Amino acid sequence: MIRIIVVDDHQLVRIGTRRLLEDIPGIDIVGDAGSGEEAVELVRKHKPDVVLMDIQMPGIGGLEATRRCLRAHPDAKILAVTIYEDEPYPSKLLNVGASGYLTKRANVDEMLLAIRKVYSGQRYISAEIAQQLALRPFSEAQSSPFDQLSSREMQITLMVIMGHKVQEISEKLSLSPKTVNSYRYRVFEKLGLKNDVGLTKLAIKHGIIDAEVAA
Repeated sequence: MIRIIVVDDHQLVRIGTRRLLEDIPGIDIVGDAGSGEEAVELVRKHKPDVVLMDIQMPGIGGLEATRRCLRAHPDAKILAVTIYEDEPYPSKLLNVGASGYLTKRANVDEMLLAIRKVYSGQRYISAEIAQQLALRPFSEAQSSPFDQLSSREMQITLMVIMGHKVQEISEKLSLSPKTVNSYRYRVFEKLGLKNDVGLTKLAIKHGIIDAEVAA
């Protein structure tokens, strides 16, 4: 039985994918998530075999979610399922440890093939993008400078790059503005940055959020 979590910020896509897969023999959908953060929590809780991962989502995107899911459960196989067919998305996802990359144009038979391939330890890449990557080497150990941040520092980092002001962050997290600023400056120091703009640019570069979300 292949235990699967479906991750997509569009509810209709999640429901549709679940319904397509739930009646397939040998498939067990153990959960679905609408954000990268929720996906990481579900992976920690359910220890799935395969995670169907969207790329562009609110909060942390699929790239950072893939990193964290694999840290939480290294045996999980991450299969990106996305509308994005062009670089740099495929190589970035594969570089951080995804086992496959499937476009949303795929039919059910191809999705099942991809799931079974990655579950068995093989890679699967949609034909539309396989040629782009055929000669490209992948390193599954690529690290992110954000890995050095604590959970609280990462939480505040995400809120800052999503445009929340210090006062808003302090109210939502029940921290004083002074404490929030202390965390901000600690993040700047760890990452070698000077301001929020630099933090946002670095977050986009490393796939913590998408440029469209930060705009």
